[in-house]
Amino acid sequence: MRDGSFRCVRITRRVVANPHFVIRAVECTDDHARWSPPETTSAAQMVLVRRGRFQLDSHGRRVTVDPTTGYLHPPGHETRFAHPAGGDMCTSITLPGDALMAGVEAARPLAVRVDARLELAHRTLLRTDADPAFAGVEAVVDLLRLALRRQPEETPAPGRHDLADRARDAMLADERGGTSLVALAHLLETSPSHLSRTFRHHEGMTISRYRNRVRISRALQRIDEGETNLASLTFALGFSDQAHFTRTMRRELGHTPGRVRALLTVNVETSTAQPRASRTARSRSA
Repeated sequence: MRDGSFRCVRITRRVVANPHFVIRAVECTDDHARWSPPETTSAAQMVLVRRGRFQLDSHGRRVTVDPTTGYLHPPGHETRFAHPAGGDMCTSITLPGDALMAGVEAARPLAVRVDARLELAHRTLLRTDADPAFAGVEAVVDLLRLALRRQPEETPAPGRHDLADRARDAMLADERGGTSLVALAHLLETSPSHLSRTFRHHEGMTISRYRNRVRISRALQRIDEGETNLASLTFALGFSDQAHFTRTMRRELGHTPGRVRALLTVNVETSTAQPRASRTARSRSA
């Protein structure tokens, strides 16, 4: 203990929230070697450190948590903390319910070994502006898979191709299960982790990427058929806002919706104008 006092100041910022996960960036300015009073959580949490380190005590087991070692906090377990080396910056991923934990075939120890791949996935997660219902869930599922995996040779094999086919059919048919990755997995009677892994293996892309491909295809069709109200189109395609629609179309096409609308409008005007020009030429020649 440095000065015998107990100081605890935490600044928490919610990065993204979803019914199945909440990601928070937490900065602790704690500076004490004494153990904090016991804390509990009603939901499972995984905590990964971006900077600094601290000590954790849970049921008599003590772990030093730093950028190379995170921890998984089961619901209802009492945990105490100490910060003899100063504060830290970490990321807390809370998982209410079992929707994202189910199907992750791995042991769940208190300490989580953080290799370079997991650290990169962690830092990338904080920078994403992805749709939380699909790409956000996939990012969390991937993070959990990296954190809780066994040895590489023990990684479970993906499911059969028909699971990926049924997922595609559900998204193409706009079934109610297609509103989120968790809902889609429930509709197909599997786990989000298994569905995500199987789809990527057989289709060569993530579910969220495929879903965006479908939505942009529908956008092109609507614009090609004369839709000019991009705000209405944004809502109809299920994007959170027009900025999200614009970012997605730019990633898929390299163009904004406005530019695509202009391109398709020009093509329509050109194609309708050409026959008139031909008729004029024929009349002159006559």
